[in-house]
Amino acid sequence: MSEQDLTKEQGKRENIPHDEAFKKLLQTFFAEFIELFFPHLDLLLDHTHTRLLMQELLVDIVGEEARSLDLLIETRYRSLNAYILIHLEPQSYWQEKFNERMFIYFSRLFERHRKEHRLIIPIAIFTSDAWREEPDTYSMAIPDHEIVRFQFLKVELKKHNWRRFVDSDNPVAAALLAKMGYNKKEKREMRSAYLRMILRMRKKLDDAKMALIMSVADLYFEPDREQDEQVLRELLNQYPEEGDNIMELMPAWKRWGYEEGIEEGLEKGKAEERKMTVRKLLAKGFSDEQIAETLEISLDEIKRLARH
Repeated sequence: MSEQDLTKEQGKRENIPHDEAFKKLLQTFFAEFIELFFPHLDLLLDHTHTRLLMQELLVDIVGEEARSLDLLIETRYRSLNAYILIHLEPQSYWQEKFNERMFIYFSRLFERHRKEHRLIIPIAIFTSDAWREEPDTYSMAIPDHEIVRFQFLKVELKKHNWRRFVDSDNPVAAALLAKMGYNKKEKREMRSAYLRMILRMRKKLDDAKMALIMSVADLYFEPDREQDEQVLRELLNQYPEEGDNIMELMPAWKRWGYEEGIEEGLEKGKAEERKMTVRKLLAKGFSDEQIAETLEISLDEIKRLARH
């Protein structure tokens, strides 16, 4: 198996949960995604007439098995006063002839929907950590004559500098900040900026949407407990009134065993604080087993604290 094939297979295995979470993010925040990366297109769309269509099953794509499109959105195009389709295709790994596959998708969509939809806009979103130029065209020609030239819109997240987005209240920007371009020296600063974005947004979005944003972001941040503890303490010192909120909005703490009030709670281990932590985790849907593993206490202790 070639190196490219190995990369492809590894990407498929590792990025299934990433891809599903990413698609849920695009589905929930479609208008915000378009506004963030395609502001000129955003002005042309009427998002009050936007809906997710049933997944399209396209058979025999480039010799592969039948598969469905990732996301197919119907929305209204203002100047045409008509409904159009937008095909969103997240791509987390390198794939040979991806541009050809996008052309085939477009052709099949055009064949099926040309009577009902006057325009089809394909968009590929590349989430790979590799720095490379992804082809966005497919063409066919003979001398002195171009038979076809197809070009889709694309977003290459790694080519966007994270600093451009830190003052934004766009939820897609926060969720994908860790997939933007940054170096190792900037990692800590970027993490801190992300948490500040989350603190601002929690005043505008409901709990379900905040949970979605953080769950996607948490997939892309590389764990660094010591560094995150430092960032948390800085934020707690800077925003003491936001202490509880900072801990609740820190997604990685669930993996590493952070408790409420990290600056004091972990050191003192007060029974009352532990009881509140257990009750909050139960309210958030965590099982007794998950809480016991995270807080390193017995199942009997979990049940006792939940009762009293």
